[in-house]
Amino acid sequence: MALKNEAQARSIGISFEFFPPKSEEMEGQLWNTVSELQDWDPDFVSVTYGAGGTTKAPTLTAVTRFLSQTPLATASHLTCVGATKEETHHMIETFRKVGVTHFVALRGDAPGGAGAPYQPHPGGYANAAELVAGLKAIGDFEISVSAYPEKHPESRDTAADIDMLKRKADNGADRALTQFFFDNDNFERYLERVRRAGIAIPIVPGIMPIQNLTQLKRFAGACGAVIPSFLDERFAGFDDKPEERAKVAADVAAEQIEDLVRRGIRDFHLYTMNRSPLVSAVLDNLGLSRRPAKSAGAAA
Repeated sequence: MALKNEAQARSIGISFEFFPPKSEEMEGQLWNTVSELQDWDPDFVSVTYGAGGTTKAPTLTAVTRFLSQTPLATASHLTCVGATKEETHHMIETFRKVGVTHFVALRGDAPGGAGAPYQPHPGGYANAAELVAGLKAIGDFEISVSAYPEKHPESRDTAADIDMLKRKADNGADRALTQFFFDNDNFERYLERVRRAGIAIPIVPGIMPIQNLTQLKRFAGACGAVIPSFLDERFAGFDDKPEERAKVAADVAAEQIEDLVRRGIRDFHLYTMNRSPLVSAVLDNLGLSRRPAKSAGAAA
């Protein structure tokens, strides 16, 4: 499979998400992955922050290296969980000093992780909408936020999710990056509701190439994403065949993107899991071309 023509392929925008390494071995894996993926010329890359803001220091270290040693426009995730406004402002200034001008502004999970009860810090920002407003008051940052086509697991319903997204957009968010999903019909219905609510910012689908379906199911349960039964059918019989399993995974992700392109979507945020082969296979399947990244040592 591939996109219809070269012009269509050139019109596609991609971004990548990475997470800060937790060991020397994982650090080597991250930077090997970055080296292998940067020639896909992503519009930007983002680096996650961790539950409860637990990876602030590793995130800062990783973001600093991205900005100083790679040509990639780099955004840092930022959460407000468990912090006063003053502490959050200190982190913003720390990231700004190393060159960050693009934040992915998130409320963040409770320190106990996804699913644990969340309590706003009494002296902090209560949610991501307030954090966006705080960022805009501090500087002219580019701001991405989250969106949930299948509802945030803590939300009352999708309407409440969309109301929160509208508050984030009204406060100055530039785009929303969605939680991963596999049902494009459901995403299209969600997007229609978002537009009816008067939200005009780009809603960028989050695409998760499936490294391990069993692990993904456990992760999806915690974050509210639905794993359709057709994925079990596609991966059946390949548990002990890693090469065939990887080919199926690349096909599934490329087919999802191809279908979304037919529906008018042009930008995609890929969750890399700090691994390059499957992500590259997906982009190869789509007929995208590698080329040197266009920016150098600067944030988006």
